[in-house]
Parts: sequence; structure tokens; C-alpha cells
Amino acid sequence: MASAKASSEDAVTDRRGKRWRGRGGLVTIGTVLALVAGLGLTVLGLGAADQAVASFDAASWVWSRTKGEAARVNGVTARVDTRVDVPRARGHQVQVTQNDRFVILRDVQTGVVSTMDLVSLKEAATAQTTSGLGVRVALDEDAAFIIDAVQGEVRQLDPRTLTPVGQSLRFPPGITGGVFDGKGNLWIAVPSEGTVSVITPAPLPDEAATSGSGAGSAAGAGKAAAGPALVRTESVAPGNHDLTISTLESGVAVLNRTTNELTTVRDAAKQTVELPLEGPGSLPAHTEGDVIPVTVPDARRVYGVSQGRTTADFPVPGDGPELQAAVAWEGFFYVADESTGTVHVFDQAGRVRKDIGFTDPGGPLELEVRESYLFINAPSASTARVVDGAHTVRVVDKYADDVLGGDPPPTPADPPPPPPKPKKPPVTKPGAPRAVRAAAGDAQVRVTWQAAPANGAPITRYVVEGAERTFPVGANQRSLDVTGLTNGETYQFTVRAVNQKGEGPTRTSNAVTPTAEVPDAPTAVNAEAKPDGTVVVSWPAANGQGLEIERYAVTAISEGGSSPVGEAKDGTSFTVPGGQLEYGKQYAFTVVAVNERGAGSKASPVSASVVPFTRPGRTEGVDAATVGDRPGTIRVSWAAPADNGRPITRYVVAAGGRTTEVTDGTGATLEGFGEGETVAVEVRAVNEAGPGEPGSATARTVAKPAVTITGSSATFNSATVTFTVDAGGGTATCSISASDGGGTATGSCTSLQLTGLKPSTAYTFTVSARNAAGEESKTREQRTDALFGTATCNNGRNGDTATYCDEDRAGRNGNEIFSVTRQDNGRQVGWAKPGTRLEAYCKKQGEEVYAYIYNNDKRSTWWIQVNYEGKNYIPFAWLNLDGGDNVNDLPTC
Repeated sequence: MASAKASSEDAVTDRRGKRWRGRGGLVTIGTVLALVAGLGLTVLGLGAADQAVASFDAASWVWSRTKGEAARVNGVTARVDTRVDVPRARGHQVQVTQNDRFVILRDVQTGVVSTMDLVSLKEAATAQTTSGLGVRVALDEDAAFIIDAVQGEVRQLDPRTLTPVGQSLRFPPGITGGVFDGKGNLWIAVPSEGTVSVITPAPLPDEAATSGSGAGSAAGAGKAAAGPALVRTESVAPGNHDLTISTLESGVAVLNRTTNELTTVRDAAKQTVELPLEGPGSLPAHTEGDVIPVTVPDARRVYGVSQGRTTADFPVPGDGPELQAAVAWEGFFYVADESTGTVHVFDQAGRVRKDIGFTDPGGPLELEVRESYLFINAPSASTARVVDGAHTVRVVDKYADDVLGGDPPPTPADPPPPPPKPKKPPVTKPGAPRAVRAAAGDAQVRVTWQAAPANGAPITRYVVEGAERTFPVGANQRSLDVTGLTNGETYQFTVRAVNQKGEGPTRTSNAVTPTAEVPDAPTAVNAEAKPDGTVVVSWPAANGQGLEIERYAVTAISEGGSSPVGEAKDGTSFTVPGGQLEYGKQYAFTVVAVNERGAGSKASPVSASVVPFTRPGRTEGVDAATVGDRPGTIRVSWAAPADNGRPITRYVVAAGGRTTEVTDGTGATLEGFGEGETVAVEVRAVNEAGPGEPGSATARTVAKPAVTITGSSATFNSATVTFTVDAGGGTATCSISASDGGGTATGSCTSLQLTGLKPSTAYTFTVSARNAAGEESKTREQRTDALFGTATCNNGRNGDTATYCDEDRAGRNGNEIFSVTRQDNGRQVGWAKPGTRLEAYCKKQGEEVYAYIYNNDKRSTWWIQVNYEGKNYIPFAWLNLDGGDNVNDLPTC
């Protein structure tokens, strides 16, 4: 591997001579599917407007964690025009690195890196990195880099094939950064040395040399390809200070989190300003424009710095330290708050503008400026946002099913919101550091300690005192080599922690005497992460050079820092307890041998990186609900728990003595239970270490509906029954029927009516309710009202007509009543005086009768059976029925 060495006088080049903006030939969707099949990716095309995959400058690829999709958002339209399904990464954290030509995806849980060429799609490849947080991908034009922060390795790759370009550059372990500036230079920070370095990529080999070469093959058969070059190293802080960087259009800004000094390095110029920060600050990965935003999450404050002076200083509303690094863009500041899913917006003077809100973002928000647009993504939510140069915000539906290529996977049900976060504890000064130890070397002493209790506020630094000197040390370093000491003299050192409330109590190390008689370092270190969360670190016994080795001190190295984790006094292995290291984060280890006189060796070589892991966390937000349209069925959903360092491979859902395994998504439909059964459900997440603690819920399957009749009423030809229905957790449909051919009706589950009934008739009404579990019916007795008519004969105006209706006259007068349905004098049973009310029973066809002027020229062949000296008949022509005089209101006799 190439060594990372260069002087500060070396020039920093601008490599922007070559651009990847050409559109090239458009590629059909069928071609896309064929080319990327080997990656486990499926492209769902551009949409009807284009029907092909081609680069588009004003666009950004965003990740959807729940669905396992990368979607390209068009900044102009604020719509998704292309989606790539990545089923193997569903539910995983994925880092997306992109430019106009390539998209590179890194699955954090598995370490798999995949690349797609957006113009030609002639090549698509995968590569493997160590899983977990600690590796990042950088991409600019035709240069791609893998930055292994823990190991201190920076490796250039060909983005077309992911094959290495030349040899890697090596830095001390625990670097940070790895971001391109606007001129195409890669910047790396080395906290242990207090430096930043500039790397320029090597040109890619000719495409002909790499054509047909798969991932991991040689770049060409001829001369080895040149590798990346380290062209400049600049000192920006004392060693062992915490550093974070933000690249600029030309150069880099470095925040010394230990001293609160911000240093900008541009070309040959370097400028430093001290900031009044009330806690550790953070920077965005890249800064657009002249104003560098510095965010203090714990104090919820943002500073804008330009040309060595503070141009903005404002608080961010809300509570809690979950603020992400502010992004400065087009004169505004955008500050994401993970705890609320809100992006707070401020103008250049720090005045509050309208916030941008997300509903249940499910984790950190991602802000990236690309091609005159700010893209804001919530990986665990269904939407993103596009902000244009006028700061107009538009919502993007990442799941919209309007792109060519078929229906996407169904959108999972939103899990219940997580429980509220506990209140922040009161803030006090930090406690004393733990396990403060010193080991002597040749004219030097190595002081180590474990973290002090923070007591509610982040530790900003540690202060080491001894040998008549004082040393500030970064909060993430926790070790110090004190040099320039005198062999044979005895030294002790004190260490204290500092947070925003001040300095905590000191703790004193053991006394040590520097000597030239130091042991050799262990020659190798092996680390193995165990399923119980522990990490076993082992090494061969060190050569004590004639003295006994008393103990071994083990140090864990992570991105940007290091920390002692313990000592082994018996044997050559040490087990780091579960939970001491962060699950899902990469660590490597060094070991120092300490002899019986307290003299320590140099640090051993760095072990390979490991990712501590254990079983997943408790499954939270478990919700079980009745499926109303299916018998014996419930629907269960849950929120994905912390995977604790290994991908969750499945969920085990236990209910009713049975288990169901779910490998895709966070929900399941369970069936086969009894009617109205209360089902207890447990859900466990499973990873490589085994099942986690279960979350639980209960639900009741749909039961048959229960009907309660509350009342009834009737008219002469209709009846209404009122009732209530317990739908049993489902959706009920209701109907009513009547006895004796009274008919049926369906409708509301509160009241139903039947019409066309017979007057004066006792009916039995049956009300039925049906759902997925079955049907229940209840009955109600109800008699219809009687139907009356009025015997009607109205005298005329003159002559005989004027008295025609006054009495029963020979020669067929109106209102005569017969025992038959004809005007037969021998069968006449009486005469009804006009206005007489008669109860009508039914109708029967008979002789036609014409009422002439005496009843509005009414003519009919119907005769009505009435209650007159028994059941006898009156012509319908002489009887006007109530309710509209409709003969059809009567049944046929």
C-alpha cells in the first residue's frame, strides 16, 4: 500500500477538465432489466415522457428504507421518474453517493457496494466492504473512493467496475472526512496527528482495458495503473483533538471540537477563528457558498462563519440534542431536527422562516444540494421534499405508482408512532474519568482513560496534567502520549472531563518511570465479535525483553477517535463487555504490553475491523387489529427495532400456538382463528445473533353480528323496524323480510322499511345482519294499520242531480253496497250515506261502474271489499281511499 506522506507546499490541482454530462444513447427499459439483474436490482422505468434511462442534471437519487427502493427525483417536476428496487437491502440503511453519471449504493448492514452507470448502463458491478458505520463512499466525476476510517485506508475505484485503481493510501487509524471539494480534490482529516490531507484521483484506465473485466479483476494486462496521489498535508490542530470537516468549493473547513476553533484551508491560505460554542459542534459534509454553518446540537444553536468572522448566530426552537448539521444554501440555513421530523428554516440573519415538516420520518433526514435544488429525504418515510432557489418547497411522493415498469410492491401499513422520548436529565458537571492508567516508554508516558459520566451534556474535552504541562485532549480520543520526559524520573498524571457546565473532578493515574527497557509490542491482534454483544480481542504473547509482562492494555479505534476498553492481566485475550461498544459501528483494536516495571510497548499493529452485534432490540409499536372482511383473521404491524449490528433477517410472529415468519416488511395477516376469538400476538426480530425481546398486542377476530331490535311502527301498507347491530369488529350488511309474502329489503343497519304490505295484517318481520363471520337474525311482530275509504257521492247543481246523492233511490243510486261485484238489486245489502268511513280489506274485479259527475267522473271495474254488515263490496268508483286513492294499496281478494 502507498504511504500517505506529502508536504504542505505541494500544489492542489483542479482536476475538472473532464465532465460526465453527455447524454449518450437512450437505453430502453428492457435493456436496463437485463443489465442490472446480477445486482439484485430492478429498474422501474422513467415514465411515459421519456421511457428510457438517461442522466438528468437537476435530479437526485433518494433511498426508501421501508420499501427497499432508490428513487430518482426530478428537481424540475418534483416527481419520481425512475425507481430501482433493491430487495436485498429492504429495511436497511443505505448510503447513496451520486453524480450525473453514476449512482453508488452501499448497504450499511451488509457492506455490499453496487454501482450503476446512468448513461450507458454498459457496466454494473458490486464490491464488498466491511459492514457497519465506519466506511464511506466518495464520488466525483469519474473518480470513486472507499474510505475506511477505522483502518485509515483510502482506496480509489473505477466507478464503472468497482475495481481498484492503483494502490491504496494509508493513514493512521481513526481518520475522518473523505469528501470531495468543488474542484474534485478529496479531503481527509487525521485527528491523532491534527492534520488534513488532500488526495487527487488517478486517471481511469482506458475503457478498452477494463471492458469485460468483472469486479476484482485487473485493470489491464499491461503496465499497472497509477494510483491516487497525496498532494498536501496541512497541520490544523494539536494531535489527539477531535476534528470534523466540511469541504468547500475550493478547500476545506476544519472544526476543532476540542478547542472550538474553525480553520479554513484554501489554496495556500489558512485562516483560524475561535467560536463561542457551548458544546461540541458539527459541520455539513460539504458547504455551498461562502458561509460555513456550525451547529451545536446540545445547545440548539447555529453560527454562520465567513471570511474569519461570525455572520450569523441564532437559536433553533425546540428541545433535545437531535439537531443535524445545518446546511447553508442560497442565503438560508436549513436545520433538520431528527426528534420531530422538522427542518427549521432561517434567513441569513437568523430570522425564522416557515418550517418543513415530515410525518413520522423514522430517523435522520438527508439534505443534499444538487444542481440548483435542495433535496430533503426521509429514508423511512414515503415522501421527500424539493426546494428551489426561491426556497419554494414541493412534496415528492416516492411511492407514486406512475412510472413505467409495473406496479411497485404494496406500501406497508404505517406502524404506530414510537413512544415519546424520556425527558432530558438535568445537566451538571461531568463525573471523574474511569480507569486512568499510565504506562512508561522510552522518555515518554502513555496516559489512557475511559469515558467520564457526561451528566446530561456532551463532554467537550479532557484535560491531562502532569510533568508540569497541561494537555487538552478530544472527547473521542481518550489517550495521550506525553513525550520529552526523562528516563529514571517518576511521573503521575491527572485527567478531568469538561462539559458546558465546567470541569469535573480529577482522577490520578498510577506512578510510572520512563525507561529504555520497554517490551516489544504484540506482533498481531485478532478481534472477533460474538453474538452476545461482546468482542474477544486476542494476541500472541509479547517479548518482555527479560522482564515479565504484567498486563496488556487494549484500545478500540473507531472513525475519528479511539478509546481504551480494558486490560488483561492473565493471559493474552480480553473480552470487551457487551454494550460497551456501539452496535453496528466498526472498531479495530491495538494492544500495548506493560511490563512489571510499568513500562509499555508501542502499540501493536491494528486488528481487522469488526462490528459488535447482538440480538435485535425489543420490537416496539406492535399493533394487532381485526380484519373485518375475513373470518378468523387479524392484521399485525410493528416498527422495526434496532438491528444491533446485524441485519434483521426475519420476524417471528407467534399467535394462537402457531408461528409465522415474515421476511419482507413489518406486517403480517394471520388467519385460521376462531370466530370472535381474542388473539395474543408476540413479534420478535431475528438477526445472526438470534431473536430479540418480543413486543406484544392483542386483537379479536371478527365475530358474528348481534342484532337488537329497538322498535317498530306501521302504516296501512308499510312497516319500519328500528334496531342496533354490533358488527363484531367487521362490516355488517343488513336486511329485512316479512312473513306471508310481505317482501324483503336491504339497507341501513339502524332502520329498515318494507312497503306494499296488506292493511290490517299481522306480520312477522325478520331483521338479519351478516358479516364475514356469519349471520344473525331477530324477529318482531307488527300489525299494519287499517285502510279506510270514504263513500263519496256529491250532488249536482240543478234538477235531479241536485238531490241524487241524498238517499238510496231506485234506479241505481251511488254508494250502494252489494254482496257481489255487480249491481244486482237482489244482492244489495245497503247504502252508505255520503261521507261514511268504511274499512277496506281488498279489491276484486267486477262490473264497470261510472260515477259521472257525482265523483269526478271516476270509472272503474274494481270493487272494494269493506266492513259493512260483514264483508261486502262497494264500487271503487264510489269509494275514495285514504292516502291518495290508490287502488293498488289494497291486495286482491
